[in-house]
Amino acid sequence: MRKNKLSHLLEPSLRLYFLCLLVFAGVTALFSRPAALAELAVVLVLYLYFRRSNAHRQKEIIQYIESVTCNMDTATKDTMVNAPLPMVIFRPENDEVIWSNDRFLQITGEREHLFDTKLTAAVPDFSSRWLMEGKTECPTEVLLGERRFQVFGHLVRTEDSGARGYLATTYWVDVTDLADVRDLYYAARPVAAILMLDNYEELMKGIPDNARSALRSEIDQRLDQWAAPAQGLFCRYDRDRYLFLFEEHFLAQFQEGKFSVLDAVHEVVSPNGLPATVSIGIGRDADTLEELFQYASLSVEMALSRGGDQAVIKNKFNFEFYGGRTKELEKRTKVKSRVMANALGELVADASRVFVMGHKFPDLDCIGAAAGVCAIARKKGTPVNIVKEAGQTPASEMMEKLSQLPEYQGVFLSVQDAILAADVNALLVVVDTNRPEQVVSQDLLESSSKVAVIDHHRRAATYIANAALNFHEPYASSASELVTELLQYLLESADLRKAEAEALLAGITLDTKQFTMRTGSRTFEAAAFLRRSGADTGDVKKLFQNDLEGTIARYDIIQNARMYRNDIAVARVDHPVGRITAAQAADELLNISGIDTSFVLFPDGEGRVILSARSMGDVNVQVILEKLGGGGNAATAGAQVPGKSVEEVTKDLLRAIDQYLEEE
Repeated sequence: MRKNKLSHLLEPSLRLYFLCLLVFAGVTALFSRPAALAELAVVLVLYLYFRRSNAHRQKEIIQYIESVTCNMDTATKDTMVNAPLPMVIFRPENDEVIWSNDRFLQITGEREHLFDTKLTAAVPDFSSRWLMEGKTECPTEVLLGERRFQVFGHLVRTEDSGARGYLATTYWVDVTDLADVRDLYYAARPVAAILMLDNYEELMKGIPDNARSALRSEIDQRLDQWAAPAQGLFCRYDRDRYLFLFEEHFLAQFQEGKFSVLDAVHEVVSPNGLPATVSIGIGRDADTLEELFQYASLSVEMALSRGGDQAVIKNKFNFEFYGGRTKELEKRTKVKSRVMANALGELVADASRVFVMGHKFPDLDCIGAAAGVCAIARKKGTPVNIVKEAGQTPASEMMEKLSQLPEYQGVFLSVQDAILAADVNALLVVVDTNRPEQVVSQDLLESSSKVAVIDHHRRAATYIANAALNFHEPYASSASELVTELLQYLLESADLRKAEAEALLAGITLDTKQFTMRTGSRTFEAAAFLRRSGADTGDVKKLFQNDLEGTIARYDIIQNARMYRNDIAVARVDHPVGRITAAQAADELLNISGIDTSFVLFPDGEGRVILSARSMGDVNVQVILEKLGGGGNAATAGAQVPGKSVEEVTKDLLRAIDQYLEEE
């Protein structure tokens, strides 16, 4: 930019060139008259050529103006030539300037003309692509010096020497003052944040009053230090909640710092050895303060539903996530489970019919939870149906086993039959997912007036909103564990059928990987209840057996695994394989020494690449696969990527892994 300005300053006009040539000819005459005469002849020829070329160009401009304003009178033509706005005419194919008015010369700093130069030489930030796309307004403001311009224009087709081309006429409106006011407005917009101590009860439990005061003081100090640079309003409005109001331009600083307050608070440890964690919900880009606070409330709820210890930002359209890498801690209470059980029992009792629906391609956890809900409906005397997905699924064997029970005759329905049977008083219970795009039928979900959600997966940006009941606990091992807790308050062990108890136990076994991961005290309590209800652990184990063909296929996938970043295994398969086999291969990779995280990728034959991810817990695979449009929980996640090859998705996955590890 500086070089262009310097060149324009040093560039003299053509008249000065001719004057210099005449001086040189005069000096030459002192030494050689013939040489001087020759120089004068050359100067004369050049001058005549310049006059002729300039006249031809002026004629071209006049013809262009006349072609545009053929129906205008003389006064109108004169107005166009002397337009009050900066105006320039150029060829969009090469940006060659044809003509510009004096006002445009003023804003560019040119003194006489821009003939035979490119528009981009005078305005480096300008692009004419929008004109070629048929637009009449430049989509972005153009920076020229310290001023900002909004550019309008249009194209006119021309014929020059038999060849067709285009001429572009553009008008430049100075919007610097307006842009400055607009930027100031956006920078000063209010942002609301709600900060919540995730584990306040656990931190304060069993410690003396003076230790509690010291612990709260240390946490408050770290929060104050983080919030102070924003010069906003920061106050505590509940024992474990804080309100933070600040201007929008400070939000970028917090984002760049990856919300360092998360780590700062995590360094505060109670006398019991428990580190403090905080969740941050931020609302921005709202029309009213009430709406702003609603965004912040939704954000902190989203953060908590994803396991806490993270920041979530919500605007009018979507969510942004920061943090959320730590392991979930078991935080739910039996009081909440009892309240949820009573609420679900009332909804089931008041419903004309209950429909249970899980996610697409349901697994044992999904069907186990559905079977548990069926037991509740049977206890309440309400007709119940499980919405079944067509084709083979990982839980087909268990579904066949349940279908043989007298209580399950006609329970499994297709999507079409379920939609026809539903009425306004029907209740839809969604299990093992909270995302509307993952359910077996979105049509049934949207047409249901009452919806209950029971799920353990971390909440994503899209989730089932306005549910009559939402028993969402990301700290639980499985949906089957959550349903089992509800069953303990709604029926006796004898009310549960042996196959139902085994379905629930199989669901817990699957998601805990044989009770080795994501298990808390409540997990074993649920398993004990199912065992008392007749569940046979031997029969459950048989559900996880594989035939010889499946075992060979699983180990073929494992053979393709390659190590990445020391303890991460990535197995890429270039041909379709069974989803169950791929998931089992991902699980099996974790049994190999030195592997803490595994990813399996394969094409499904329908233009999509399927990913299965598993982790021992140190790496949050959900955060990684969310970058590829997937989801799940910290230890188990999956994704479906359409329109890309396995190689392309593998590169995207490795970039997501790198980004995740670099942000730690």
